[in-house]
Parts: sequence; structure tokens; C-alpha cells
Amino acid sequence: MNNIPEQAYPSKLSRGIVNNSNKLYDKACKIIPGGVNSPVRSFSNVNSAPIYIKSGKGSRIYDNDSRAYTDYCGSWGPLILGHAHPKVVEAVVQTAKNGLSFGACHEKEIEFAEIITDLIPSIDMVRVVNSGTEAVMTALRLARAATGKNYILKFNGCYHGHSDCLLIEAGSGLLDNSIASSAGIPDSIISKTISVPYNNFDAVKKVFECYDIAAVIIEPIACNMGLILPENDFLKQIAAICKKKHSLLVFDEVITGFRFHAGDYASLSNIQPDISVFGKIIGGGMPIGAIGGRKEIMENLAPLGPVYQAGTLSGNPVALAAGIATLKELKKTNPYPEIHKKSDYLATLIKNNISENNLPCQFSCYKGIFTLFFTENNCIKNLETVKKCNLELFAKYHNYMLKNNIYISPSQFEVNFISAAHSISEIKALGDSIVNFLSLHQSL
Repeated sequence: MNNIPEQAYPSKLSRGIVNNSNKLYDKACKIIPGGVNSPVRSFSNVNSAPIYIKSGKGSRIYDNDSRAYTDYCGSWGPLILGHAHPKVVEAVVQTAKNGLSFGACHEKEIEFAEIITDLIPSIDMVRVVNSGTEAVMTALRLARAATGKNYILKFNGCYHGHSDCLLIEAGSGLLDNSIASSAGIPDSIISKTISVPYNNFDAVKKVFECYDIAAVIIEPIACNMGLILPENDFLKQIAAICKKKHSLLVFDEVITGFRFHAGDYASLSNIQPDISVFGKIIGGGMPIGAIGGRKEIMENLAPLGPVYQAGTLSGNPVALAAGIATLKELKKTNPYPEIHKKSDYLATLIKNNISENNLPCQFSCYKGIFTLFFTENNCIKNLETVKKCNLELFAKYHNYMLKNNIYISPSQFEVNFISAAHSISEIKALGDSIVNFLSLHQSL
């Protein structure tokens, strides 16, 4: 592949590596803010213009110059079966033939809810919405209503969507753009949200000593500041103090739900949250979100209870068709053991190379999700440690991978995904490319 030219590009970015993407980005910048419809799609933090994707199949995506890339972004998580899985596509096509939306009840809503409640022990009832952001917003409204309390506790670097009260010390695109919060949010709205360091239970205890907390919301595995695992009994300690203080525990499983097995991460950690939030995989690539929990909590939702939530496209039949097909395929074929094997292979290859050559980076990997942190700190445990990463080196790494036909998330602060569609030869090629890049930058 050709090297990326160094000349200036819109917003002082370098030109991308493909011609048609450059032309499309030029057009987009004139009519779309920043040229993108979501900040995480911007390549500004890797000093390039974004690549425009035309199609995807299996483990590959193809840009507008028909250049192929092995994809480890996977639409930021939903595509655990790979792009355009035949059964998912067929379900979408057949459902769409009967109508795209009704704004009325339909049978797939029941089928979807039955699958979720069957596979997740902590959920008695489920309400489907249109996005993870909407699901979280509803979950916290539920928690406040159920407890009669107002304060929400979250964790620095965890991202729970862009609703007003949660854009405090958030992760994902906010980190890329150096935004601690967001303009347009009154102080009165964020005054009831408290954010503390991830993996710091002492900070959690101090908050509970000073405030009457309605709910603690957490990514059980942090995936929006890069991959950071919970330490020791961190999650169990949070669950215990929530129970003691009559606060609700909300697990944001938008990324972790159905990622490691046909169910939630909570059941793997032997924790039963009061409310769980899902997205991504449960929609098979279509827009979706869901809130689930115990019956006595969920019955607070209108029309049974006083907590209002509504949506014209909530429970959209096409989105549910994709989700149902995906969840059925995951349950039937159980691709998880093979995904975990590929993940372990990749981790061993890269970690051994880092250790043998004393390289200034850390590789975090867990059951098919991974992040390469460009830092010498061997204890990546929270946002404060992640912020010390070498972002200039990450940008070089990202562009190197693109030149080697590998597409990874264009952010140091995001995770990457191994899907059922990736072959072991593709995983080896990924590992070899990472090792080759590191060998070129041992002195940095």
C-alpha cells in the first residue's frame, strides 16, 4: 500500500490512504459537523482523514476504492458473528418485506424479551429502546424513582452514552477530543452525578458516607478508556455497599453483554445487578438498546408505573429480527470457545514480545477484546493511568496497521474485537503486524 502523504488536509489532518475517501470527506466537511455523525468515527486523533466503508463481509470491510481490510472494530462491538452474516441478513430482509415499522405491538417483541429473560438470570422483564444512551437514561430514571433518591455515582473514564447527567469524566470520544464534559449542560443537571476513579473502592466508600446514592452505574469491564479489567473484588464490594445502603446497582453491559458467552458478564462474575443495560450485540448491527431487571423495579415503567419512557421506533421489527437471529445463532453455535482461543493466542504472541524486548507498551486482552496501550506503566487500572499513554505513537501505530490492511479502532481509548468470522491466520497476521510495528519503535 502507498504511504500516507504528509500534505495538509481539512482541519489540519493528513490525507487518507485512499482517493475516494478523501473526496467524500471533503464533501462531508461542508455539510456535516466535522464531517462525521459520531465523533468516534473521526480520525483526527490519528492525524488522518477517515476511511469511507462501502461494504463488509465476514471479517473484512471494503472501502470506496475496493481496498480490503481485516476489521477488528466490528462496528464498535455488535458484529460478533462478522459482517453480513447470512442468517442475520435473511432475517432482516424477510422482516423488511412485511414493513419497516408499525408503531404498534408485534410478535417479535415478545420473542426477543423471552430470549433475553431466558439467557440472563437477573432479568425478569425487559424494555426495548433505540440505543444504549437511551437505555441508560431510562435505567437511571428508574433507579431514582424506585429508591426516592437523586444522586448517581459513576466512574471516571466509563462512558454511558451522551445523556446530559453522565458527561462527566466520561470515556470514548470525549477522551479523544480532550473534553472533560460538554458544553450546553447546566450545572444543575450534573450536580447530582458524582464520578470517582475506577478500581478505587475507598473512593466509593467516601461517596456513600457523604451522599444518599440512588444508583451506582458501572461498566463491569471498562471498555471506553481502553480495556481495563476490574481488580480483585471491586465489583463485589460495590454490589455489597449498594445492598447495605439500599441503592441500586446498574451494570452497563452495552459492550460486555453477550460478548463472552450467551448471556451477561454479571453472571460470569456471580453478581446480580438490580438493573442491566444492553445494546450492540443484541441488535446484530441494527440500532437498539434494552433495559432489564427485577419485576418490582421494571413495573415502575409506564404504563404500569409513574416512570415515563416512550419511543416511536422502540422495538422496531427489523432491528429485533436482526437481534433475534444473532442471539439464536450465538446460542446454537457457541462460537465463544474458539474466540477465546484466538484471543489467548494473540495475547501470548504480543505479551511475550513486549516482555522479551522491554517495549514501552502494555497489551490488555480478555476473551476476544483487546487494547494496546502505549505506556511504560505496567499497572493500567483507571483513567488516570490511561491518560499518560503516548498518543503520538498510537497514531503511528494506527496508520501502520491501515497500510497493512488491518482496521482497528482509531482511538487509544477504545477496545477492539475478535469475531467468530476471524480465522486463526488473520489473528496471526494481526499479531505479526503489531510485533513488526513494535520492533520498529523500540526506542520510543
